[in-house]
Amino acid sequence: MSLITMKFGGTSVGSPEAISNLIGIVADEQARGNQVIVVVSAMNGVTDALIKSVNDAARGDRWGYQSCNQKLRDRHVEAVNLLTSPGKGRDNVLNEIDMLLRQHVELCQAVSVLGEATPRIIDSVVSFGERLSARVIAAALRHKSISANAYDANQLVRTDDRYGSAVPLWDETEGRIQQVLLPAVQNNIVPVVTGFLGASPDGHWTTLGRGGSDYSGAIFAAATNSDELIIWTDVDGVMTTDPRIDKRARVLPYVSYQEVGELAFYGAKVLHPKTVQPILNKGIPMRVRNTFNPSFPGTLIGQESQPSETVIKAVTAIRNVNLLTVSGKGMIGVPGIAGRTFLATARAGANILMISQASSEQSFCFLVTVDRAEAAKDAIESELAAEIARADVDQVDVMESIAIVTVVGAGMRGTPGVSGRVFTMMGNNNINVIAIAQGASECSISFVVSESDLAKAVVALHDLALEAVPV
Repeated sequence: MSLITMKFGGTSVGSPEAISNLIGIVADEQARGNQVIVVVSAMNGVTDALIKSVNDAARGDRWGYQSCNQKLRDRHVEAVNLLTSPGKGRDNVLNEIDMLLRQHVELCQAVSVLGEATPRIIDSVVSFGERLSARVIAAALRHKSISANAYDANQLVRTDDRYGSAVPLWDETEGRIQQVLLPAVQNNIVPVVTGFLGASPDGHWTTLGRGGSDYSGAIFAAATNSDELIIWTDVDGVMTTDPRIDKRARVLPYVSYQEVGELAFYGAKVLHPKTVQPILNKGIPMRVRNTFNPSFPGTLIGQESQPSETVIKAVTAIRNVNLLTVSGKGMIGVPGIAGRTFLATARAGANILMISQASSEQSFCFLVTVDRAEAAKDAIESELAAEIARADVDQVDVMESIAIVTVVGAGMRGTPGVSGRVFTMMGNNNINVIAIAQGASECSISFVVSESDLAKAVVALHDLALEAVPV
């Protein structure tokens, strides 16, 4: 008997039909003699609607948040009515939905009175999506004679108080999960747990960042020592590239933890970048599978990298980034300029996606998301004000309308000629490379290109991921 943790994303729980597929998947796993833990997202679109509702409340738009509340009520009540039969069980879950939605309106009313929404309040409002979803799904499972209970993750996942992007406190979280979920599993109950959520040390709702339900799935899998983690989504697995850019994209049957970490960080939407962290040390295998095509095996993700016929396994891209350049002749041999720059960038709330530096030390550049670029620029110029005043450092230059394209594959490590083939492919297609970065792991090479060249670069490099000969 194996213990399988399954995480279902927003589209996988977004309709009664999708939830019916979920029930069939859980039933099939139990028929194979396995135990199951289910981790769920909010129904697709619900988190965005909840964020809008709290912003409406802060603006005093009473109709806006009440309209959202009614739409959420209609959607979840309809799902319960379609997935369960009349009776006490249905009445109980409808009462729970009503209670949660009344709490949502009360929170929005409080925000409306205050005229602002703090990050802590936003996390509390956003939490209703997963809490509603878990109760609907648990009720639907029970209706199909599968013993199931809904569990709110604020009782299980303890985090710090960085609202909107909280970090789990592992020892306490692991203890709580083992005390609550393992006895339920041993009693043949399927726990249906809210993903994405946790609680601060003083008990307030926190969220793990957008897309954090994948991360939650890995947390629950690691804490319960599951035999496998399955991320159920709306695609067949991890793809060689974005099929919207190149229709030749195909599913990768196997990738390593390291490769999928690079893919997730550099734009592959199928997984949250933090997903592999909790399961890495425990060596728990992970699969990415399609809720709407459950017979397809999907992509297996494991510890060891496996050689592929192409060496380069996948090509990813990140849009909506800006390139910041710090330069000046007075920087040569002066210690601490880069460190102060990166600290200032962090204080501005910007995450650095890529760094590149010339050996002359006269300049270095790095990329941040568009929404944080101006704040980062201001923070750096403030930090280096004295150097700028002496003309040792020029003002920070910001380049817009660019993108990052990354080729990924653990087989690139130690394989001569990979970089040459990649650069040749870019040159042959007249793609101007603005900056380059390759980590010491040699698992990926990243390029900064003009956004207008993005699709051409991805298609050209994807050729290398499809060639059935060593690169």
